[in-house]
Amino acid sequence: MMERPRYRKATDVVQLGRDPRKYLGAVNTPIFRATTILFPTVADLEDAALGRYTGLSYGLHGLPTVVDFQSAMAALEGGFAALAVPSGLTATTLPFLALAKPGDHVLVTDVVYGPTRRFCENHLKRLGVDVSYYDPHAGATIERDFRSNTRIVFAESPGSLTFDMQDVPAIAAVAHARGAWLILDNTWATPLGFRAFDHGVDVAVHAATKYIGGHSDLLLGAIVANESTHAPLHRIWTDMGIAASTDDCFLGLRGMRTLATRLAQHQASALKIASWLRARSEVAEVLYPALPGARGHELWKRDFSAASGLFGVVLRPVARERIAAMLNGMRLFGMGWSWGGFESLIIPTYPERTRSATTWHAEGPCLRLHIGLEDADDLIVDLDEGFLRLGA
Repeated sequence: MMERPRYRKATDVVQLGRDPRKYLGAVNTPIFRATTILFPTVADLEDAALGRYTGLSYGLHGLPTVVDFQSAMAALEGGFAALAVPSGLTATTLPFLALAKPGDHVLVTDVVYGPTRRFCENHLKRLGVDVSYYDPHAGATIERDFRSNTRIVFAESPGSLTFDMQDVPAIAAVAHARGAWLILDNTWATPLGFRAFDHGVDVAVHAATKYIGGHSDLLLGAIVANESTHAPLHRIWTDMGIAASTDDCFLGLRGMRTLATRLAQHQASALKIASWLRARSEVAEVLYPALPGARGHELWKRDFSAASGLFGVVLRPVARERIAAMLNGMRLFGMGWSWGGFESLIIPTYPERTRSATTWHAEGPCLRLHIGLEDADDLIVDLDEGFLRLGA
């Protein structure tokens, strides 16, 4: 087989995970819905039962739409193989179950996505795995948090709510020297902004619900593994019957086709709005690593090639009821938990509530903004009117 040429990312998101020659010339992989798969011979049926059959054996895993989504995600991220799962939370939690066992210790960044922390506290500890949290700015000094039984480090860069940048290559070097795996939640940057496996990551997880899907109508996750972690991940994925639907993988592939174009617009608008916000008297700090002068910008500039439209804002001290007055009257910014879609969002956040290894100090309350695909100038007008309500 002829080796595939190396293309740029904008070409890859259009071309990966589809082969019109296999599907009567259709440019998109069709939606395949099937459970029962028929075998031509008894020998093939028995080989499938023993795991030796090379074809499709059951609809739970391996339908062409799902396989094409997985292959595209693995190629984009530079991993060995990918697994599609029903949600981003499944993607962040399943690797713990695959790679840790009772008696092991795992290190989790203190700025991890809240539901991932909740899983560690409510379930991983119950299964006999010891969990502790580390300072996201630790870098190579994370070694002081290692124990003889540390098997996993779980990173998220930038981190949830406060967008702390982590020195992923330094953490990877320590983890590998100590015989541990590094898992990274790479949802914020997508594989277009940060190629996880080029920086020493063993497993990259994604909420494809966010930028991969891009349209706020999809629940989907992806786990991308290197060769050493793929077998245990595939085993638990198979044994637990965890499957992403073929319809959702079709939407994941469809969203992928415009990812480069959308991400560039999200970043451009976010930089414009973040710069405008930093000049406002009501704003104490903008937490957006892609913004020159912001916390973590030097690490972002060193390791990342793109940013998304999600960032935080620290306000100067103001009463909570004034924040409600600001947000309740927004015309273009909605209030919702997700992000990564075409629409702009804004919510109040409380980083101090979810930390245990570090303490969050800020001058005033925090907001999280997702800058969508609306015109940036219209979004600025909406925010400007919001600040008038804030100060009324």
